[in-house]
Amino acid sequence: MLAAGEVEDIHAPLAGRAVPLSEVPDPIFAAEKLGPGIAIEPSGNTVVAPADGTVLLVQKTGHAVALRLESGVELLIHIGLDTVQLEGQGFEVHVERKQQVKAGDTLITFDPEFIRSKNLPLITPVVVSNANKFASVEGHPADAVDSGSSIITVIGK
Repeated sequence: MLAAGEVEDIHAPLAGRAVPLSEVPDPIFAAEKLGPGIAIEPSGNTVVAPADGTVLLVQKTGHAVALRLESGVELLIHIGLDTVQLEGQGFEVHVERKQQVKAGDTLITFDPEFIRSKNLPLITPVVVSNANKFASVEGHPADAVDSGSSIITVIGK
């Protein structure tokens, strides 16, 4: 767990445009009910581990993955909105629960054209689900992010 005042910069798990959660057209994510963070309008089709950690959960349908980073930060990465209704179509999962991952490891790949063809938004919330354990969690909107871009800063309390 991060020590008091210790700073963790979380990198983007996928390439695209980072926008505030308030812009996500879903009231649960927009109101930060699942945690603060950022959302990414993807420009690619691959979700990677933003840091070393452990897979806590990966949905069988492939639309979401949860990680516990070595810093203790728990991240939920939810690809698109209402994508659970695709029942796994358009997603390929590359990891399993309890698997150790390294920064840059591929977690999930997805077919953006297929998802768009079903009229589902591809915006991907990336939220810190255990934010109450930290002094602050701040998302950083940007026009273009990739695996080298810091999108969320977490400070230990």
